[in-house]
Amino acid sequence: MATMKTLATMALLAMTTEASAAELPPAIAAQGETVVLHVHAVGAQLYDCKADANGRLVWHFREPIASLFEDGRTVGRHYAGPSWEVGGSVITGKVAAQAPGAGPKDVAWLKLDVADHRGEGPLKDVTTVQRINTAGGKEDGACERAGDIHAEPYAADYVFLKK
Repeated sequence: MATMKTLATMALLAMTTEASAAELPPAIAAQGETVVLHVHAVGAQLYDCKADANGRLVWHFREPIASLFEDGRTVGRHYAGPSWEVGGSVITGKVAAQAPGAGPKDVAWLKLDVADHRGEGPLKDVTTVQRINTAGGKEDGACERAGDIHAEPYAADYVFLKK
């Protein structure tokens, strides 16, 4: 069961401001592509505590886990791959470009090329995914015990586009 602090954090993260196409950093712009679907994600970025090249224990990104919302209702999910699943279609992406998040604890904005499609749902023709309007999700620095897992709450908008 979610704690009051977790619920408050998730509510705060859900209040991101929406960037327009004109405000997107050039690195993640998708010129000439058409929006197929725009969803809001709320979830966590998961991190593992592992030794780095110097033997220090630090947080390493593991995977995302999030619910996808459109008009206030759950329409899909986002998970390791990175993959998105909506209405019977699943896509997996590969990072093509990134731009910094607005604050030091915000994960980067991304442009991902779709590497794999499955199913016949709304994502079947998607060629590009943008992650924008990020809030939270970034964890770095030292950790105490190898094997520990940390879930850092985040929210973002995902824009699915086709050429």
